[in-house]
Amino acid sequence: MSKIYFQGTFGAYSHLAALSLYPKTEIIPCKTFDECFVKASTEPESKIIIPESNRITGNIGIEYLIFKYRLNIYAEHFQKIEHNLLGLSGSKLSEIKDVYSHAQALSQCSEFIKKNNLTEHIRADTAGSAEMISKNKDKFQAAIASSLSAEIYGLEILKKNIENETGNLTRFLIMGKNISQPEFTNKKYITSFLFKLKSKPAALYQSLGGFAINGVNLTKLQSYPERNSFDSFFFLCDLDGHIEDKKVQKSLEELGLHCEDFHVLGVFEADKLRDKKS
Repeated sequence: MSKIYFQGTFGAYSHLAALSLYPKTEIIPCKTFDECFVKASTEPESKIIIPESNRITGNIGIEYLIFKYRLNIYAEHFQKIEHNLLGLSGSKLSEIKDVYSHAQALSQCSEFIKKNNLTEHIRADTAGSAEMISKNKDKFQAAIASSLSAEIYGLEILKKNIENETGNLTRFLIMGKNISQPEFTNKKYITSFLFKLKSKPAALYQSLGGFAINGVNLTKLQSYPERNSFDSFFFLCDLDGHIEDKKVQKSLEELGLHCEDFHVLGVFEADKLRDKKS
């Protein structure tokens, strides 16, 4: 594998996730999620690691890119998110007035921010905020970011683990252009797919009947409007099971009868943290 791309700056949680999965691979930052998807589409040997949803704050908002590029999903990875307040060396928590970070990180640390009477400033990403603090050299400013960001940008951790809830997890997807799926054995698998229904009354209700009849568990079903449309929706769906399982095949065949667009995004092993999440 040639490269792993992630959105953000070195020290971002996506960078941390990439390091834990691919420590020996070249890891490259991209400015936007769009850029990541374009890279993977044009470099078939490369992969991208993308945050898909957070346990506390929900979806990250990349669904339209999944729908547009239809990259293959190779794996999911649940990354523990531990937010830290980072300041200049020698700064004190009592002196900090302004805090900078990504909107989701600020939201996930809202109780700490309120308790310490800090003024929030939304920035594009957590690690970029840390980089900005190190450049600004203002002891009254701090960032909320990873401990890796503190290392990279020479900042001090003024307060560790400031998130509202412990056990904060972000689900990352590892994606790429080439199609590959694991052999069907006795492991736990997820099959991920997207579909768009034919326009008719009760279409969604009828389309899901096959899953109930065949005893297949849906772990995710979310609808999203197609870009620039409020009357045309597509659905992203995850189910428990491998696509070669007869029950899964029958369910998807039944679903297909009701669809004008259907695409399997990937089959991959379920992350072991799924069992502990519930």
